Amino acid sequence: MQAYAFRSLGFGERLLPKGEYTLCEHFTLIGSGMIWNVYFGIVALLTGFFLAVALAVGKSSPNPMWRKPAEWFIFIFRGSPLFIQFFFAYACFLSLKSVSKGIDPSAPLTPGEAMLVQISSFFDPFTSAWLGALIVLFCNTAAYSGEIFYGALLSIPKGDIEAADAYGMTGWTRFRRITFPTMMRLAWPAYTNEAIFLFHATTLVFFSGFPAWRQKGDALYYASYFADKTFNPFVPYPILAFYFILLTLVIISIFGFVNRRLNKHLPQERRSKPKLKLNLIR
Repeated sequence: MQAYAFRSLGFGERLLPKGEYTLCEHFTLIGSGMIWNVYFGIVALLTGFFLAVALAVGKSSPNPMWRKPAEWFIFIFRGSPLFIQFFFAYACFLSLKSVSKGIDPSAPLTPGEAMLVQISSFFDPFTSAWLGALIVLFCNTAAYSGEIFYGALLSIPKGDIEAADAYGMTGWTRFRRITFPTMMRLAWPAYTNEAIFLFHATTLVFFSGFPAWRQKGDALYYASYFADKTFNPFVPYPILAFYFILLTLVIISIFGFVNRRLNKHLPQERRSKPKLKLNLIR
């Protein structure tokens, strides 16, 4: 634990174990890599939630200036595979990072060359997994969640809106007190499935072109390392699946608690319960 528990963050032993690989080393190193998977999932989910709400509201807007960008954003990120989005984003960030290639920073720079150097230095962190891959996951989950919230907006009973109008609620007040809570209550079971899928999708970062910070990989990185060294995939990959099952149970518990809070005003038999559905095709 002292040597490998936080190796994925750059603390502990620099070299991976060699020779005989114990079960404790399997659990410790793969669990260490799970730190990155949890980081990707939590940050992308929290930030993507706000963009998803904005996309849902924009897509339901009668103004085409707001509706069209939201529709195209959702269509592009839902219509293309996440794996391709990783490679495309990495290629774009790498191209922006290398715009100043061939410019000698020690020599006097023209205003144009100085701007290219600044652009290159700005996009330098984007080619690392901790930021570049996170942006891809953020956009992807925002698009899927935005479509879920948009469907919930369309499903809001007209009676709720009419009651809000009868009380004189308009604009932001009606959205904050009636539209948004009802949208969340209707969308939350489906949004729970999206959150689970997002955490599972963080394993794709290992296959993308984004390099890990200090070459310290995620959980799949260490599971693949043990499988390659021992020629036995039946130990590290079940351990990896075990960690993700535990993570899924935590997500279900947290989202279930929020779902109960959203539906606390309803009778027990009418409360919607999250249902797990396999996302075989995205």
